[in-house]
Parts: sequence; C-alpha cells; structure tokens
Amino acid sequence: MTSLIKDPLLWVLLGVLIIAVLAVMRARRTNMALRKQSTELRAHRDGLDAERLRLHAEYQNLRAEYDRALAEVRSTAESETKDVLRAWMRTLQVLADEQQRSISDLARLKYGNDPKILADFMTIDHTNSQFGRRAQGIAALCGGWLGRREVAASVYDVARSAQGRIRHFDRVQIHSQVNVAVASTAVEPVAVVLAELLDNATNYSAPGTPVEINIQSVPTGVCLIIDDAGLGISQEEKDRASALLNTRGPISITSLGSPPRVGFAVAGVLAARYGFRVSVDSVSPYGGVRAVILLPESLLTQEVPQPAPTATTDSDGPESSSYGGPVPSPVAIVGKTAGGLPKRRRAVAVVPQPDPSVSDAQEPEHSSEVTASRLGAFARGTLLGRDTSITEGSQEQ
Repeated sequence: MTSLIKDPLLWVLLGVLIIAVLAVMRARRTNMALRKQSTELRAHRDGLDAERLRLHAEYQNLRAEYDRALAEVRSTAESETKDVLRAWMRTLQVLADEQQRSISDLARLKYGNDPKILADFMTIDHTNSQFGRRAQGIAALCGGWLGRREVAASVYDVARSAQGRIRHFDRVQIHSQVNVAVASTAVEPVAVVLAELLDNATNYSAPGTPVEINIQSVPTGVCLIIDDAGLGISQEEKDRASALLNTRGPISITSLGSPPRVGFAVAGVLAARYGFRVSVDSVSPYGGVRAVILLPESLLTQEVPQPAPTATTDSDGPESSSYGGPVPSPVAIVGKTAGGLPKRRRAVAVVPQPDPSVSDAQEPEHSSEVTASRLGAFARGTLLGRDTSITEGSQEQ
C-alpha cells in the first residue's frame, strides 16, 4: 500500500483525473450558460420578429390608408376639374352655337349676294365649327352632353356635317351607298366622332392626299369607313387607341398627355354612351389607317329626311334645295338589311370639271367668287347635320 502511495504515476493519474473532473464541470457550466443565453436570444429574436410583423402590418395599413386618401384626393380633383371644364365647355358650346346661327343668318339674309363678304363669313363659320367641336369633345370627356336634336338626319348629311368641322375639309371625299338616317339622339355624337377621326386622318397624312369616307350597309347596320394615305400607326399606338376606343368607364383627363390627345378618348366615350363601335386596327388600301364606325340598326331609322320638292340653282355653285342642302343624287332600292332597313345605292354624282381653255392667269380674277361659291355650297350641305338645339343646362335623357 505504501509502495502504491509512493508511486509517482499514481499521483499523475490522480492529478489528471482531478483536472478532467474540473474541466467537465466547467464545460457543463459553460454549456448551461450558453443554453440559457441561446434561450434568451431566441426569445429576443421572437420578440423582434413579432415587432417586425407588427410594424409591417402597421406600414401596410398606413400605405393602404395613404393610397385610399391619395385616390380620394385625385378622384375629387378629377371630379372637380371635370365639373369646371364641363360648365365652361357648356357655356362655350352655347356661345359657339349662337355665333354659328348669327353667321348663318348674316350670310343668308344680309350678305349672301356679295361673294367676297360671303367667303369671309364662310371662313369664320368654318373656324367656329372647329371651335365648337373641340368644346363638345372636352364636354363629353367630362361627362357632359352634346345637345338635343329633334329630327333624324341621313347618314350622308351626318358625314357632311363632320366634314365641315375639320380644318382640311376639302380633302375629304364622301361615297355613300345607303340612304338611311341616323336617329335624332345619335346624330351629334356620330358627327363628333367622325369629325375626330377625319381630323386625325388629315393631320397624319401627307397634305393634298385625299381622305375617303365610304358609307356601306352591313348585316348589322351601317359602316362609315375612313381611309387615309398616311404612314399608319405602330402596334403600341394601336393598343392605346383600342384601349381608349373600347373604354367602359370614365377616362382620366390627366392621362391624355401634355398637350392632351383627346380624339380617340372622345370617340370611345361617345361610342360607349350611345351604343356604336369604333376601331382603327386596319390598314387602308392606300397604306394608311382605316378607321371604322359601326352604327347598329338600333341607331338607324327608315325616316330619311326629304328635301322640299322645289330646287333653286346657285349661279356659282351646285343645285340646292329650299332647305339649304344639296339635292341628293337619285337612289335605287337594292334590298333590305337583316333588320328590315332598305338598302339603297346612291347614283354617282357628276362633278363638273374645269375648262382647260381657261388659263391660270385668269383664275385669280375670280378666286373670291369661286371660294365663296365652294364654301357657300359646302356650308349649305352641312346645315342639316349641324342643326342641333344646344341650350343652357339642357341634357339628353
């Protein structure tokens, strides 16, 4: 026993054992401390996660409230802006209508026999018609109405009315194969939409090139087809036009650009409101854009306005009837549409050609008379389509 106690190896082993025990105890204490710290950190992390989720939810609520408030402010601003514009445009429409009647009365009753003065009056009247169209378009975008009309008008007269509301009216050629009328409630909207399409066609095609309107019967109604010789439009522009022309709700006037491009927007709003269709997704035979207005039979009537039986001849212009419009070309019934409307074909009018024996040097001498004659005949041809009663505060129902 004494020899074992004196054995140094025993003491070494005993020291190692004591050290090992102390190391294990220390490691255990460290492990327990780490576990406690880990538990505390995990709890703290869970608390931070909960706080993060709370803050995120609060942020989402604040963002939603902000979006709602911003949308409400924008809606209020849009509504108030439209209300102001609608009231202003209504006033301008009334003034333009009164001015148009005054010009027509002066030209017809007081100065109609003076070619130079008549030419000036017709120029003013033409400018006034463009002004009135712009006011009507903005009013329509703002939820306003275009005015009330008591009688129907033939599709041809509606096309002539639209032609008279654009700057380059002399480039428009109208070819009609039908002799039906547009219902009274749809005359103005169709004329305004057609004028917007004609304005685009003349502005985005080369000067001097013609813009054609072909009026044709289709199984579901009547189509007004506008063809120009421009460069066409890109797919992006087609998509934008399609979105505006097929709108099903109000259009934000702040989304139309600066300066605003309102033509397709006006056409889409009026087409949706009155129940006809407009498209510009085709290519014209001349490489430009083909725009189509499809009038359903619900907007058409067989009660075609007829001119008075007596006719007078303007010394410098085409034959005109007593109601102030051109005598229509003879028509022949060629069948009926699916809804029972007559399908007629208008005879091709003979347009007198200038005498080649007349030299160019003689033309300036009669330029005022020729201009007055052309503008006068053109204005008479558009009176029926433009005969609307726009009174302060009146609306179509």
